[in-house]
Amino acid sequence: MTTTTTRTGLALSAVTLTFGDGDSQVNALDSVELTVAPGEIVAVVGPSGAGKSSLLAVAGGLTKPTSGSVVVGGSDLTTMSKAALARYRRDHVGFVFQSGNLVPALTAIDQLRLVEKITGRRAVKPPEELLASVGMADHAKRRPGRLSGGERQRVGIARALVASPSVLLVDEPTAALDRRRSHEIVELLARQTHEFGVATVMVTHDHDVLEHSDRVLEMVDGRLGAV
Repeated sequence: MTTTTTRTGLALSAVTLTFGDGDSQVNALDSVELTVAPGEIVAVVGPSGAGKSSLLAVAGGLTKPTSGSVVVGGSDLTTMSKAALARYRRDHVGFVFQSGNLVPALTAIDQLRLVEKITGRRAVKPPEELLASVGMADHAKRRPGRLSGGERQRVGIARALVASPSVLLVDEPTAALDRRRSHEIVELLARQTHEFGVATVMVTHDHDVLEHSDRVLEMVDGRLGAV
């Protein structure tokens, strides 16, 4: 596994996320401990409702935990204001969604340029090079409607890396793909994780692609542990 010393990883300590109260109280996350190093891809598996989506939401600063700490780059997300969390997500987190979640009216290259415009930061590589790194240089001028599911995911991965994030959070990247393309996408994610020194957490139901991860953890009833 390749790591980059200029990057910082992700550390969740004693993280609990509780919904409801009294007899209806449910722990979506229950004393979760997770450390992901720069350049490491960690896969999280588990049944539906186990807390995997809650884990991504907390790690991405979308949801504040009820207790515990979420630290990236020496900063604890749980102590940040809403404005500071928004800046954290913009500057330090890349999200890859199930369907790529691309803007329908924009070409592949403009998806990346939009992130540059929003963040006000130059990409770690020029957008053209980022697209080439995920095998999409020949489709730079195509809009999402003219791309296959696997191609949209490739663009989504490149877009997530534009702002040079410290953390990459990936939600079921192979849900709409066949077996061959699933392996291609997760292998690509692993390669980009190692090359860019990003701390990557990938939630998946697809056990066939776990070989491309550096570690595999299982979430059951809000608790995270080794498989």
